[in-house]
Amino acid sequence: MPPDFWPDLQKIGITYLLMLVIGWDREREAHSAGLRTFPIVGIASCGYLLILGSNADPASYSRVLQGLITGIGFVGGGAILKDGLNVKGMATAASIWNAGVIGSAIAMNRLSIALALAALNLFTLRTLLPLKGRLDRKDQPPS
Repeated sequence: MPPDFWPDLQKIGITYLLMLVIGWDREREAHSAGLRTFPIVGIASCGYLLILGSNADPASYSRVLQGLITGIGFVGGGAILKDGLNVKGMATAASIWNAGVIGSAIAMNRLSIALALAALNLFTLRTLLPLKGRLDRKDQPPS
């Protein structure tokens, strides 16, 4: 086995667990992306950067990150649903994009950034939802 096998496997595992928590939240709320999408996006992002290895030049990391940003934006776009003037899925799409950043951060040994992003993502999804509901009701014309 290569010497970086266990450290890489550990990074993929941490990414998977963090994304599973956010995916679980989206699944409970019956969103279009959830338990399967978030872990896969996270570990794929982590994996793309791990494939480069620790001796890659900064330009290689830059090119992979640019591709991830674009590709994950496309995947997230699939979570956005438009129904007349209503648009749903924006928070899920943004969270999918964030899943890519979290996986990338873990691959690049920036665990503190990954943990902060995951915690803030979950906090935003869970805590700000009631506030959004109140604001949305406030904007509705009286019936």
